Amino acid sequence: MEKQVDVSIIMGSDSDLAIMKDAAKFLEEIGISYEMTILSVHRCPEAAMRYAKSLNERKIKVIIAGAGGAAHLPGVFAAQVPCPVIGVPIMTKTLNGVDSLYSIVQMPSGIPVATVAINGAKNAGILAATIIATSNDEIYKKICNYKKEMNEAVLKKNEKLQSLGYSNYLEQM
Repeated sequence: MEKQVDVSIIMGSDSDLAIMKDAAKFLEEIGISYEMTILSVHRCPEAAMRYAKSLNERKIKVIIAGAGGAAHLPGVFAAQVPCPVIGVPIMTKTLNGVDSLYSIVQMPSGIPVATVAINGAKNAGILAATIIATSNDEIYKKICNYKKEMNEAVLKKNEKLQSLGYSNYLEQM
């Protein structure tokens, strides 16, 4: 029997891997299973649709889809699969990722795609984890702990700033 995977990380090109790895790293840290796939809805549409069907059959909980340029990948999967889809707009050379952002965030009514910042794959991983945490107490506790650690880190930095002043703080960075 195949192991249940909670999150599918999909990217349109291997050039997106340098960004999308951040989602995978966060999911690994928090203990959420995932798989990672390269599929282009433009260059291999049949394979992409077969994969979408397999996600339905396997009851994947969340999809994280990264794409640049026309960035149709997240929307196509959102149209095919009933689970939440998080789009990661990938930075492009021509329009600095604004084209990707607009392509992902401007979905028609009925086909929602949650969208993070350009190259914001880590936030996509965090959002996927918080979605899973709504029905998983262990992941919920890990997300709460993650946020607590962030809070403590910022407060420590502020203490240091107040103690040293900005110029000495900057020298130590």
